[in-house]
Amino acid sequence: MRIRLWATVGALLAAAGVVGWAVRRAPSTAPVAGPQVRMTTAPVVRGDVTARVQVAGVLGFDGAYTIVNQLPGGVITAVPAPGTAVVRGDDLYAVAGVPAVLLYGTTPAYRELAAGMSDGTDVLQLEQNLVALGMDPGHGITVDRHFSDATAAAIRRWQAARSLPVARRTGRLPLGQVVFLPSAIRVGQPLAEVGASAGPGAPVLSATATARVVRVALTADRQATVHPGDQVRVNVPGLAQPVDGTVREIGTVATPPSQGTGPATVPMVVTVTLPAGTPALDQAPVQVAITGAQRHNVLLVPVTALLAGESGGYQVAVVDDAGRRLVTVRPGLFDEAAGTVEVTGDGLTEGTQIEIPVS
Repeated sequence: MRIRLWATVGALLAAAGVVGWAVRRAPSTAPVAGPQVRMTTAPVVRGDVTARVQVAGVLGFDGAYTIVNQLPGGVITAVPAPGTAVVRGDDLYAVAGVPAVLLYGTTPAYRELAAGMSDGTDVLQLEQNLVALGMDPGHGITVDRHFSDATAAAIRRWQAARSLPVARRTGRLPLGQVVFLPSAIRVGQPLAEVGASAGPGAPVLSATATARVVRVALTADRQATVHPGDQVRVNVPGLAQPVDGTVREIGTVATPPSQGTGPATVPMVVTVTLPAGTPALDQAPVQVAITGAQRHNVLLVPVTALLAGESGGYQVAVVDDAGRRLVTVRPGLFDEAAGTVEVTGDGLTEGTQIEIPVS
């Protein structure tokens, strides 16, 4: 991944929340009076630096679905509790004791699935699911758009595995008995209660996918610096270490600021996999570190060591046996996550002691 440097060093410092201390003009060879803040010293170090930008994001669940009933009208007899994960082959809800079962697919179920039907994508999806559920042990199904005798046999086998009465092991699936969604879901809120009546087309559940994503309002000026597929690091509340993430998509239409001030933003979505046992955080604030260019074997100082020069540019305060003096430096790559910056400056070497504010 390659991320270009910001247009100006000043913009980088603003993003990092850096504030330089004003320095009065003084001869560079003479000691300079110390600033009116508590200070300590830190050595200039030599090492590697990676340009990383910290942006705010929100951790949540991917996708948003409203599941509507397609079973014949009747009384709702079962709905899952909020937060329930429903995977392939599980019941989504039931009307009059007849369950609607989740299968994976992007084409909605829109007709009965039975022998004699015309070929279609819904048949292909059904066969893919029957194979995935282990209902074709003899490999009789040719997974295609055609409903065959092997498809009907696999349905009967599935109906038996679900403990349906013999009379209901028909090898056909009336409309509403399966619901195709792209993946497993996490139930949000039931939109209808057990005991209520629901006809075809009535909303029953709201849900999301179970996959976790981070949504970022990326300032438009950074849109060109990050790309789908780029790797990022995400700091999640309650986790000791950041987790890896991958940029999945970046919007192309900018949204103006809501209050009329500030930069326009574009939406960015990052996919993440959280460690097992992580609480099911939803709408939790997180920090995303976008990684860019790298430099090796360079001089590094804390970003807070940089002082604003009176005529522009930046300086650091060197402390040695001769006292305190200002040295002009040229910043290079900034690592906002680590709080360090690459610098070059006359007489600045590894081990040189410089002033930094006490945190």
